[in-house]
Amino acid sequence: MSGLLKIFLTAMLIENVVLMRFIALCPFIGMSTDVKKSLGMSAAVMFVTVLATAATYPLYVFVLVPLKLEFLQILTFILVIASLVQLVEFYLKKAAPALYSSMGVYLTLITTNCAILAVTFDVIAKGYSFVESLTYAVGVASGFAISLLLLAGIRERVKIAPIPAFLKGTPILFVAAALLAMSFGGFAGLIK
Repeated sequence: MSGLLKIFLTAMLIENVVLMRFIALCPFIGMSTDVKKSLGMSAAVMFVTVLATAATYPLYVFVLVPLKLEFLQILTFILVIASLVQLVEFYLKKAAPALYSSMGVYLTLITTNCAILAVTFDVIAKGYSFVESLTYAVGVASGFAISLLLLAGIRERVKIAPIPAFLKGTPILFVAAALLAMSFGGFAGLIK
């Protein structure tokens, strides 16, 4: 298996940011109420994750490391991510006002989405090249999208399913999310 495909599949399935690493649970639960909102959030996270990685990697390698300012990594990365989220916000406000209003506070929370910050840290820690970093970012964002869309689909089915009263609402949601996480555990031996 090629190196880039291995990085992509590992990031998307084996190290799924939501279901295996339990990062970004707030948008996972909050934005999975329907498929349309999940698609919008997934696209926004994909855009911010890939661009944040494309911006922070060279910033770290060519500015922070040579100037021995690695201690500014968190601050620098969050500033880059926050700027990109503002771009997404401005675009959605103009192009898709209904989606913008339905996303509410979760759009702004992309700035503090631990998954995006984790990607920017992971690519440095894993020693990836620039291309490998972008592949990893796309894989993580795709894994986030898959998780979000799967839970959104499950939630739509749960609305019409006969569920015991004590499990209705949040309890069944967490049971479904736990079963989803367990199923992703099966991908662990997929890539060697």
